[in-house]
Amino acid sequence: MTVDETWYLVLSALLFTIGAAGLLVRRNPLVMFMCVELMLNAVNLTFVTFSNVLNDVSGQVVVFFVLVVAAAEVVVGLGIIVAILRRRPDATADDVSMLRG
Repeated sequence: MTVDETWYLVLSALLFTIGAAGLLVRRNPLVMFMCVELMLNAVNLTFVTFSNVLNDVSGQVVVFFVLVVAAAEVVVGLGIIVAILRRRPDATADDVSMLRG
């Protein structure tokens, strides 16, 4: 049995839905951050699938740039989240006002 592009697109939609639901439901900043990353990877899977179907490399080039930006986002975002959670371990996403100096 071969896996066609429909399965990849269904998997991508499922991953994006899980990420979006987690982002809307959870209040822990670290979990919310992971949900955003899950949504980005779902979109990357869609880009790679369509790139493969259309025999075009441009979708994979876009994925490369998205991964570079996501890596920079992880560095900055996790630094901020860890700094907040060290000050207050029970902090939620509503506590962003702590960043004001």
